[in-house]
Amino acid sequence: MRKTISQILLLLFAAMSARAASLPVIPCPAHVEQKSGEYDASRGYDISVADSSFVQDAIFLCERLNELGLPSKVYVGSHSAAPIVIRKDSKIDDREGYTLNVSRKKISIAAADAAGVFYAGQTLLQLLENSAALPCVDIADAPRYAWRGFMRDDSRHFTGTESVKQFIDLMARYKLNRFHWHLTDAQGWRIEIKKYPLLTEIGAIGSHSDPDAPRACYTQDEIRDIVDYAARRHVMIIPEIDMPGHAAAANRAYPEFNGGGEGIFPDFTFNPGKEGTYQYLSDILTEVADLFPGPYMHIGGDEVAYGINAWKTDPDVLALMEREGFTDVRQCERYFMNRMITQIASLGKTLIGWDELIDLNVDPSTNIMWWRHDKPGYLTRSLDAGYTTVMCPRKPLYFDFVQHDTHTVGRIWDGFCPLDSVYAFPEPLFEAMALTPEQKSHISGMQANAWSELLQTPQRVDFMTWPRLCALAESSWTLPENKDYADFEKRLNHSYDLLDRLGIYYFDHRAPERTPEPAGPVIKKKTRESETNYRD
Repeated sequence: MRKTISQILLLLFAAMSARAASLPVIPCPAHVEQKSGEYDASRGYDISVADSSFVQDAIFLCERLNELGLPSKVYVGSHSAAPIVIRKDSKIDDREGYTLNVSRKKISIAAADAAGVFYAGQTLLQLLENSAALPCVDIADAPRYAWRGFMRDDSRHFTGTESVKQFIDLMARYKLNRFHWHLTDAQGWRIEIKKYPLLTEIGAIGSHSDPDAPRACYTQDEIRDIVDYAARRHVMIIPEIDMPGHAAAANRAYPEFNGGGEGIFPDFTFNPGKEGTYQYLSDILTEVADLFPGPYMHIGGDEVAYGINAWKTDPDVLALMEREGFTDVRQCERYFMNRMITQIASLGKTLIGWDELIDLNVDPSTNIMWWRHDKPGYLTRSLDAGYTTVMCPRKPLYFDFVQHDTHTVGRIWDGFCPLDSVYAFPEPLFEAMALTPEQKSHISGMQANAWSELLQTPQRVDFMTWPRLCALAESSWTLPENKDYADFEKRLNHSYDLLDRLGIYYFDHRAPERTPEPAGPVIKKKTRESETNYRD
């Protein structure tokens, strides 16, 4: 297979990774060549940018420089006095790749795409924040994976706009580019749908810990604002509207589309036998698609087995089975999902779902998120079938698992998810499974997931997320031969300083006693029997 120019450069410079490790930057760049001397700060930080497609990112960099107390202005077009020069270089074939060259008198940024300009700016800003003086250096950088994600669950416990924007800011700083937003589930429906107002008037009441919690949701105007905010930082937001399971909140609002459930999972599913269900969900997805301009839409598709037995006696489902000649209700699940795939395709979107969809033989265009670490065969099946696949296994990438053995609130399942395990991923998995280059070619990236049953407050979300998200950022961006955990721990000290300045309550893995675990959850009313022992 022909290698791109960026790939060749990364291979040529991999042997020089020890030099890269000395820079106070996360994630570690692909290639760094440090030179003698420092940038002459007396020359200032004005920016010259000629390419119109780079102007917004130049302005963003200018704003951040001013926030650091480094006065900056942007000049559109050539300006000989501006020491920071941003230019287009079409030879950089990775749209997120860039070069950053710092000499005593000049700072040069080159990229083929605006994303590369933005990430060069993030590297420059970290150097300015974390170094006493800006060193003369040549950096050539590009990401290992295109998908570098974080999933936040606002259904179980709602956090609000301010907290979400702060996470997006930090994601952008560490070059994470996919914000997967879990907006609907059994505990709460958190997105306004104009055609079906009861979804938020009724479905947004309650949380995992308190079924009577006040109504909480995002208006469409708030969502548009957050989407625009993220886009300026080159973070794509992927909404998740869970179906056909995890539907209890929606079914409280519109019970006519309820497919039932059983035991501790009542009202768990949408009804696949009612034609009205498909119109209802299509209307919802149409409004969601209008709010999120990205190419993807996530509709879950997981854990339907918790409620599917109710379909066996539902008259509408039985009628569907007779019409279609089905002999098993699982065929109704496949029928449902295929109709949703068609609907999402008609909206110009690509469907993403959890790895249970592999059992349904869904359309090859579907993207799969492999999450069940105890079922590695599903990763193999996904890759062998040619599905574009995101790796987000519970171990080590579920951040509702504890990150230290002294923590008492959070999940433990044959171990937990410490910082070093997140940093090491995915190489131990690749070695254990002996994945071939062909199989690996279908992996688009990796993602951490923070399910919020036990994350009741923004403080708890922060404590469980940081500093593990820094490790995820480096693992998903940096080539494995450039990774060095001991050096990462040294560079992480700068991130702790940043989190301190921002007032973020993180877990300090250097000395656990410095940041005691926040108070654990108090469950007003049990919603899932399986959640009563949080360390299982």
